[in-house]
This record gives sequence, structure tokens and C-alpha cells, in this order.
Amino acid sequence: MVTEVNLCGVTLKNPVIPASGTFGFGLEMAGEYDLNVLGGISLKGSTLEPRFGNECPRIAETPDGMLNSVGLQNPGVYALVEEKIPQLRKIFGGAVIANISGFSLEEYVKSCSIADKCEGVDILEVNVSCPNVHGGGMAFGTSACAAAEVTAAVKALCHKPVFIKLSPNVTDIVAIAKACEEAGADGLTLVNTLLGMRIDINRRVPILANRYGGFSGRAIFPIALRMVNQVKRACKIPIMGCGGVASASDVIEMMMAGATAVQVGAENLRNPYASKEIVEELPVLMQKLGIENINEIIGVA
Repeated sequence: MVTEVNLCGVTLKNPVIPASGTFGFGLEMAGEYDLNVLGGISLKGSTLEPRFGNECPRIAETPDGMLNSVGLQNPGVYALVEEKIPQLRKIFGGAVIANISGFSLEEYVKSCSIADKCEGVDILEVNVSCPNVHGGGMAFGTSACAAAEVTAAVKALCHKPVFIKLSPNVTDIVAIAKACEEAGADGLTLVNTLLGMRIDINRRVPILANRYGGFSGRAIFPIALRMVNQVKRACKIPIMGCGGVASASDVIEMMMAGATAVQVGAENLRNPYASKEIVEELPVLMQKLGIENINEIIGVA
């Protein structure tokens, strides 16, 4: 039974990848189980300079999901390549995906160039879709022209596969995906969180200090699935599907929609062993469904 998949020349033993922002730098879970069961890890988003992030409270629960407004808290890209990735590489042999955010075209290019030169990085995931910061991230991802501009600028200087992480908070995700493909993107990750809000009805104020935050969790799965399928039908480059994935069944469904690999996000926060359990369940479900090679189901729907 074959679970191995390939992302632009990078081989993953299985398609399961913890999503950026939900698994830290991998090191946080190293003492809990062998990370090498995973196909890859998308590391916590990094910016050029260290960031403290947004004011608290940053998290609000919702039925079948959560809102977060962490605001890209991270130690910066230099700490990523000089400390975090070398430490992770001592214990993990799977695909390492460096997730990069920026607040200007120049920041994206510089941060991606630094990560590209890091021997331990396999794939660059350029986040143009973060809804939790002002003046960056989603400002690029909601415009086809801006997303394409970031893509082209990063591709001009980087040699490793570049995946652009797209926002669902747009009217036409296909147009943005195609613009990134035409600008040279090697692949796409979709989707990031939807923009949402909760209100404390006793205090009559927003729960999040930042007012709005990124909505993730099981509730968004049908939306993510639809967008993955729409983009797969329009683009030829590979997709990492993400959004509400919580089971091996969700992984199969996401791959049938068009994803080559599948990221597990908020479910890791609810159950830190979620990705491991999905990896273990996947071959059992494949056998039940008569799937000999998981690649045969990519985009069948």
C-alpha cells in the first residue's frame, strides 16, 4: 500500500503535514512521539524581525472551531534558520516547510532568501493570507496582482519549491491562484483562516483584543474543500489542502478534491496527537476503500 507523495521533487512518506501555527517548530512535540511518522511539518510562521504579536486575549472558542488573533508572534527568520531548523533536523527527517510572512515586498523577498539558503528547508510556503495583522499578509493575498508580484519576486531569487498560501477571504480564489501560477509558483496552499468575530455579551465588547481573528476548525472544512477543488480544476501546479481537516477521512476527501498533500491545523490544538493518529488511520481507511496507491485518488472528484 503506497502512501508516499511528491511535492515538486520533495518526497513525503505520507501526505499528512501539521499546518503552520498549530505545531510550533516541531520541537514542542518532539518528546511526545516520533515526529518521523509525519510526511512533513509546516513550521510556525516567520517574519524578518521578531514579533511579540497582538495583545491578549488572542483566542476565542466557537462551535466546531476557534478564532485566533496571535498576530504572527515569532522569533524572526534568523532564529528560524540558525536555531529552530538545525535543532529540528537532529530529530526529523521528513519535509520541512518554512512558512514566511511579510509586511512589504522587500520583507518577503529578504526573508524567503534567508530561508532558501538554509540547508534544512525543503519547501518555502509564502503566507500572503494572514488576517490577524495590520498592513501585511492578507493585504497581498486579496489582490491577484499583488499576490503575483510577491510570487515573481520570491521566485526570482529562490531555488527551492515555492508554495503560495492563499486566503479564503476573497471573491475569486481561482483568479488569485492562476495569477500566482502564471507568476511562477511551484505550488499552492489553501486555505488559511476565514475572518471572524465573537462578542462577550456580558461585557458587550469583542472577545479578541484585536476585534477580529482567523476562524479555523472543523466548521470550515466544506469551504476549504470547495476552494481546493475549484483551484485544482483551474491550475496544474500541486496543492497542499488545509482547513478543518480532523481525520483520515478528511485527508482522503481533500485529496479527492485535488490536494497532493494535506495540512492538519486547528485539530492539533484540540488534540496534540491528531496528526499522528491520522497517519495511523490512513492505511486502514485506504484498505477499506480499496485504495492501493494514494496518488490515484488525487483530483478524482
